[in-house]
Amino acid sequence: MDARPTGVKILDIINRVFLALNIDVMNTYISAAPEIMALSSCDKTIDAFLYISASHNPIGHNGIKFGVNGGVFNKEQVNDLISFFTNFAQNEQALEFVKRIVTNLEKTILEKNLDQIESNKEKSLINYREFALFTASRGSDVDKYLNQLKSKLQKKKISLVAELNGSARTLSIDKTFYKELGINAHTVNDIPRKVVHAIVPEGENLEMCRTILEEKYKEDNSFIVGYVPDNDGDRGNLVYIKESTQEAKILQAQEVFALVVMAELSAMRYQFPKAKIAISVNGPTSMRIDDIAKALDVEVFRAEVGEANVVGRAEIQRNLGYIVRIFGEGSNGGNITHPAKVRDPLNTILSLVNLLTNEEIFKFYCEKVNYNNNSLSIENFINSLPIYTTTDAFSKDAKIQIESDHGKLKDNYEKLFTQFYNNNEKELLTRFNISKYKVFQMEGSNCYEGMGNEFRSYPYRGGYKVIFQDNENNNLAFIWMRGSGTEAVFRLLVDVKGNNIELYNYLLKRHTQLLINADK
Repeated sequence: MDARPTGVKILDIINRVFLALNIDVMNTYISAAPEIMALSSCDKTIDAFLYISASHNPIGHNGIKFGVNGGVFNKEQVNDLISFFTNFAQNEQALEFVKRIVTNLEKTILEKNLDQIESNKEKSLINYREFALFTASRGSDVDKYLNQLKSKLQKKKISLVAELNGSARTLSIDKTFYKELGINAHTVNDIPRKVVHAIVPEGENLEMCRTILEEKYKEDNSFIVGYVPDNDGDRGNLVYIKESTQEAKILQAQEVFALVVMAELSAMRYQFPKAKIAISVNGPTSMRIDDIAKALDVEVFRAEVGEANVVGRAEIQRNLGYIVRIFGEGSNGGNITHPAKVRDPLNTILSLVNLLTNEEIFKFYCEKVNYNNNSLSIENFINSLPIYTTTDAFSKDAKIQIESDHGKLKDNYEKLFTQFYNNNEKELLTRFNISKYKVFQMEGSNCYEGMGNEFRSYPYRGGYKVIFQDNENNNLAFIWMRGSGTEAVFRLLVDVKGNNIELYNYLLKRHTQLLINADK
């Protein structure tokens, strides 16, 4: 479970039921999600995992994730579970059965399980360290990679701030792992449940980390980056030092993802000049990823929002002969690095460290994108990225309340959008050079091109995206929407190439109004 207070009671109930059903339970108590999923992936005696968490949602929320082999269940598997659980919970005989088997559970069986938590946790941490190093080494000789990195970090000192916000990462490997590598880590709020601000690592929730990093940089200029995880510790977004102004800055989630994608795709293309390489992302991931991928001759494949969907798309492409090392959800930040099937801030930090200590890789990327400054700094890495104007997924502009069911809303939206485009076609062309559009609908690990019901299925909760193009088929912008699967909101996003604030504001206003009108 993560570090939420309600997790203890839920874990106790689930643990007792599993034991009563003669299921062998390896209970690790509070553990970061990437840690437990790495254990599930590596230990072949484990058939499945269950993780108690509401991820980035508020501290009072809670939920359950099921998965196998290090990855959470996909959409179809989750829907089956929800259906089964809903029916089960309405069956009085079934509930009496649960009460009976738990009541009859031998006390010694439960005590033995609880006595093993400490040794289970130790095993989990050892495995996580090995898995994190294997992932960072890109599958090469781990000991060789570790020795080389230590040697590089003796020459180029790197320090970071880890503002852990009382999350499950407070009981994971973060502190010892960085120390082993030779990275100086200053940890803050590193006591479990010492939650001092909202859980989602976005915007103002990164302000404490930003302030601390700026202070530490004034004392020691090797402090160049900081991160904040969510409560289950699978997402970590960044703050960094802008060396030209000596100020700490907060990175948007889309920028964090783009930074890691640039680092990893450059390294893969440098290592495998002729290979088929791909990246898997969700629907609202900014098109800056497409620009980076195009420069490095990498194909981009999209899926519906949801970690399992992106992981599933990556697996599909891998089975088709592609190398898919990096994937994830740009709209949420963080990244998934193969063979992991979950986001992990350790992977994010190590991707940056690998690039900061490898001049050849960044020089290679700079040549591909015609960027003329290959000095190694996070500020320079960010300056080399394609410029896009994108809605922050957790800003007030990114969500609205709706009353209609999702199918009806999309039917109405399509009619209204078609009318809007036809009525404003001339203005869109003269003001913004937009001459055409394409519609994409995403469900699970699939992405379908086309408008209408035939490209979506019940309950119509998939992502919906409209890409605007010029006469030469260049993508200029997109608008996107999808009802949240975990919150009572409908999410929307606009992504525009360059610093075109006029087009961004125009599309955000029209897109929002179309959704409001479609809900009437």
